[in-house]
Amino acid sequence: MLSKRLQFVRMGSDGRATFAGWAPHLDLESLPKAERPLLEETLADPWIALGQEKRAITLAAQTLVPDHCKEVAHRFIAHVEKTLAAVNERLNKEIDFWQDRWRKLKEDGEAGKDVRLNLQNVRRTIADLESRLESRKKELQSMRHVVSGTPVMLGTALIVPAGLMNRLRGEEPVDSIAADAHARARIERIAMDAVRRAEEARGCRVVDVSADQCGWDLTAYPPESQGKQPEPQHIEVKGRVKGASTITVSRNEMLYAFNQGDKFVLAVVLVGEDDSFDGPYYIRNPFEREPGWGVASINFNLGDLLVRAEAQ
Repeated sequence: MLSKRLQFVRMGSDGRATFAGWAPHLDLESLPKAERPLLEETLADPWIALGQEKRAITLAAQTLVPDHCKEVAHRFIAHVEKTLAAVNERLNKEIDFWQDRWRKLKEDGEAGKDVRLNLQNVRRTIADLESRLESRKKELQSMRHVVSGTPVMLGTALIVPAGLMNRLRGEEPVDSIAADAHARARIERIAMDAVRRAEEARGCRVVDVSADQCGWDLTAYPPESQGKQPEPQHIEVKGRVKGASTITVSRNEMLYAFNQGDKFVLAVVLVGEDDSFDGPYYIRNPFEREPGWGVASINFNLGDLLVRAEAQ
């Protein structure tokens, strides 16, 4: 087995199955047992038990598993090709050495020297090396054929929106929350647009993956350089109002940053009330250590982060 990956699928009440991100459960809270009776009516909805496992496995088999297989195969085949080239070079050098030795011994034999035993030993060595080379090449070439297995369902969880729980508890919505949400959406939109334009100005092809919940907001594909395609950049966009002193990063976002390594970039955009903005500022390898167990998010000093940033 070359690789095994745990992936998450979200099933909606409309029957659609979508990729849920790499670790969505880390942003969730378990519901207290005392409040579970509030969900009796919700749990009785037919869609919850209507073939969800089959839909999830179908999505995994059609998209998630093939994408993972392609990623692993690309990396593994490159390793096999490198090994094959090294084996071919090393054994051919040995074969060339012994063939040269055989020719010299043959010349000695033609000159009247008794070299029959040595000639036989050298010929046997050459045959062994050629057999080893052919066997190793077949073995390595067979390893280039990477196939995917059948996905297996490990477990399920019902995710209840906080708004629904507030309504079931009898709590009234607060107007200021909606206003804050509107303001945050405006800042996030301006920040995303700013980063997209900055990347496109560098010649990158930019794909918005924020809805896919893959752990970052934008994937930027740089143009080819010297006939090679550079690694894409996975950009997490953070928009903050001008004058803010802190920036909040979730546990999930930090774990994505460590998992992606040099591919991950944190982009910060400072947005004014008149929709003007400063940045984007790019911070590479933004975090020094992973969040501790039980930590949902961390507030970072915005000024300290910007000191390490690259203005675009």
